[in-house]
Amino acid sequence: MNIKKYVIQFFIVLLAFLFVYITLSHRKKGEYIYLTGFCQGTTYHITYEGKKGENLQPEINSILAEFDLTFSTYNRDSVISRLNRNAPDTRVDEDFIKVFDKSYEVYRKTGGAFDITVGPVVNALGFGNTDSQNTDDRFVAGLMKYVGMDKVRLEKDRLVKADKNVVLDMNGIAQGYSVDLVAGFLEGRGIRNYLVEIGGETRCRGKNPNDRIWRIGLDRPVEGNTVPGADLQVIIELDGKAISTSGNYRKYYEKDGKKIVHIVDPKTGHPVESNLLSVTIVADDCLTSDAYDTPLMVLGLDKSIEFLKSNRFLEGYLIYTDGEGRFQAYATPGFKRLIVE
Repeated sequence: MNIKKYVIQFFIVLLAFLFVYITLSHRKKGEYIYLTGFCQGTTYHITYEGKKGENLQPEINSILAEFDLTFSTYNRDSVISRLNRNAPDTRVDEDFIKVFDKSYEVYRKTGGAFDITVGPVVNALGFGNTDSQNTDDRFVAGLMKYVGMDKVRLEKDRLVKADKNVVLDMNGIAQGYSVDLVAGFLEGRGIRNYLVEIGGETRCRGKNPNDRIWRIGLDRPVEGNTVPGADLQVIIELDGKAISTSGNYRKYYEKDGKKIVHIVDPKTGHPVESNLLSVTIVADDCLTSDAYDTPLMVLGLDKSIEFLKSNRFLEGYLIYTDGEGRFQAYATPGFKRLIVE
């Protein structure tokens, strides 16, 4: 056996390995590209590390336009609009099926606290695509006859309603899915460092332009805090996850001296009244995080804490007021590990 020969071969292989390792670890970083735009009645902000001059905004805008053709209740020709007016021969696509199935999953897991058929009540209260504000109990009770996911089902690519007056509104979940669509597109292009934010729903991976894990701030849920990022409760680091927040402190109006908030309990048809001010959810994808933040607002503080303890695939951060009106917070163990400030 020629030991010297094998030693030489070993060192050659070792040197080759070290060369590859050093080359990869000192690779030339790509260019970070920043995109902003409008979609779904809100704004988007996207940052990603791509090739120099690689502007993917036309493709992203195309993805978001296709998304609207399925989910926008403002577009008369969208799939959901056609379903809501019972247009004949309306077929649903794979994206609709995925969001519908997730909606039913969350409806079931939360005991009906999340329901995509509550849209007519939300519209009547003035928070949908109408300007009406009718909080009359008798009027709301009339609409509640058509609320309940047990009144709709999918049969292959067809939606079947128990009553033609049932109307769907997926705004409380679909926006998160649009974030996933864009993130999936970026990953399909081999992009590993990115942040996608649409209307506050966010998903990120890798590192930011400063070569650090992405940092995201959670707004303090106080009235008058209308500018995102102006007054933060905490800052977290996030990598390979999605985050969504729901709260009652920005979207509301007053009528007859009473505060009317935009989050509605699907089981009563009434706006939620609670000491729970905001719910932030972290999950593997934005469809999931967006789906669960609002129903936890409906469930209230104690039931939300119990829910999070029983559903470990979610991490949560709840801000609430105690008996003396002071701000308090509850964080799951996994969420606590994300907090850096």
